[in-house]
Amino acid sequence: MRIRDFAVQTDVKPSTIRYYEKIGILPQALRTDNGYRAYRADDVERMRFVVRARSLEFSLDEIREILALRERGETPCAYVLGQIDGKLAEIDQRMAALEQMKTELRLLRSEAEALPLSAIEASDCICHLIENHLSSQRKLL
Repeated sequence: MRIRDFAVQTDVKPSTIRYYEKIGILPQALRTDNGYRAYRADDVERMRFVVRARSLEFSLDEIREILALRERGETPCAYVLGQIDGKLAEIDQRMAALEQMKTELRLLRSEAEALPLSAIEASDCICHLIENHLSSQRKLL
């Protein structure tokens, strides 16, 4: 099948397909007599795997390693489990950071509601709310 059909079947843009070939995520496509790229069913299967892995936030380097392990006849599952553990830890850290930011924003909102609007608008600073909040944060450190 040509790249256009391959793109439709995998829901991946032709430019991305060419890029994945260039960096070795996909093998170089066969070429027809007139020079068009020709893809096989196993190329579709591989691209669908790549798309699924990308949707799970696997990097191209991680995907390349998974594919290389499989091509060497090794089972990549142990490697994948290690990557999953790392991603879960990263998500936990990001969620904790977001919870902290949520707490700070709620505090800032409460502080803002306690101030008279005239005091905020008369300030010479860029934004009294943020600058005062930063000052109070520095005092805590």
